[in-house]
Amino acid sequence: METMKSARKDDTGDVGRDLSEQLKAVTQQIHIQAENTQLMLSYQRGQITLPQYKALLCSLYMIYKALEEELDRNSSHPAVAPIYFPQELARLEALEKDLEHFLGLDWRKKVVVPAATLRYEQRLRKIGEESPELLLPHAYTRYLGDLSGGQVLGKITQKSLGLSTPDGLSFFSFPGVSSPNRFKQLYRSRMNSVELTEEERAALLEEAVTAFEFNIQVFDDLQKMLSVSTETADQSEGNVVKTGLFPSTPIMQFTVGLCVALTTIGMGIYAF
Repeated sequence: METMKSARKDDTGDVGRDLSEQLKAVTQQIHIQAENTQLMLSYQRGQITLPQYKALLCSLYMIYKALEEELDRNSSHPAVAPIYFPQELARLEALEKDLEHFLGLDWRKKVVVPAATLRYEQRLRKIGEESPELLLPHAYTRYLGDLSGGQVLGKITQKSLGLSTPDGLSFFSFPGVSSPNRFKQLYRSRMNSVELTEEERAALLEEAVTAFEFNIQVFDDLQKMLSVSTETADQSEGNVVKTGLFPSTPIMQFTVGLCVALTTIGMGIYAF
C-alpha cells in the first residue's frame, strides 16, 4: 500500500486556491494507479461478461443508494448545496431500471454485494451523518467520472455484451445534461465556491484519496477472486441457475456471488 500512502503526500500548496485543482493534484498518482489496474485495462479492452456486468450493477446500486440518500439528507448543508444536482445527476433510478432489465421484477432479492462494497457504503453513511462536507469528493469523483469516462465505457459495454439496444445501459445515460463538458465546468465552479476552513479542506483532500482507495481495493480483489469463482462455478455446474449469475445453493450462492460481485464500482471515475 506504499503507493497509496504516497498519494497522500502530494503538495497542493502551489496549485492555487481552487478546490478542483487541488483535488486533481492530490489524486493524480492514485488516479493513474486506478486506471492501470489489470481489471480496468481488461474492461477497456472490451472483456466484460454479462455475469460481471450484472454484479457490477448490484454494487453500483448499493454505492449510489448510500451516496444519493446522504446527499438528499444533507442537501441544505453549505458544502453540499452548491453541488446538489439530483435531476441532472442522480443514478439510482437508472440503476434500478437496469437491474430489473437483467434480473427481473424481483431483482431486489437477487442483489449480492461483496465486503468491499459494504465498506464503501458504510463510509458514505458515516460521513453523511458526521461530516457531510466529506460527501463532496465522493460525489465529484463519481458523477464527473460518469459524465466523462463512463460515457466511453457505456459504448464498450454495449459492444462487449452484444446488446442491439441500449436497454440495460440506463446508468450511462444523462438525459438531463445536454452538454457534459459545460456541466462539468459548472460543477467545478460550484465546488470551488464552497467555503472551507483549512482543516476541512485538508480532510476533504484526504477523503478524495480514500475514494480512490476504495475503488482500487475492489478492482484488485475482483482480479484475484475471479479465477477462483470461475473454477468454483465450473466444479458446481450442476447447481448453477440459468441466469448464470449466482449458484442455487445458499452457501455456494454466497461464495461465488461474493467472488463475482467484487466488480468495477468506480469504472467511470477516471476521466475528469
